[in-house]
Amino acid sequence: MTPFGEKVRELRKARAISQKEMAAKLAISPAYLSALEHGHRGRPSWALIQQIISFFNIIWDEAEELENLARISHPRMVVDTSGLSSGATELVNLLNLNIRDFDQQKINRILDIVKDKN
Repeated sequence: MTPFGEKVRELRKARAISQKEMAAKLAISPAYLSALEHGHRGRPSWALIQQIISFFNIIWDEAEELENLARISHPRMVVDTSGLSSGATELVNLLNLNIRDFDQQKINRILDIVKDKN
């Protein structure tokens, strides 16, 4: 699951809306919406993000949050470390090799480090 997919699912369930109903209103297939929620599809287009914001009638901070979550929700990233240190390349490769073995606690610790830009 991606952060964007998790948030869309949370909004949809809080309003007791089925995937089928939401997909019909957005003119997308229920299968695509399901794949988006579960992180099996890449990040949605800007236009679809705006449709979802409109569908849920969210504004300001919550709309901005949804846009930001979409930006960081690509499930298959390519990280270009050319020109960076060998340590940066090692970090990205080790993360790629080991992330499936990390429990949520370890993922949260790494996220805390990465989010702290100081």
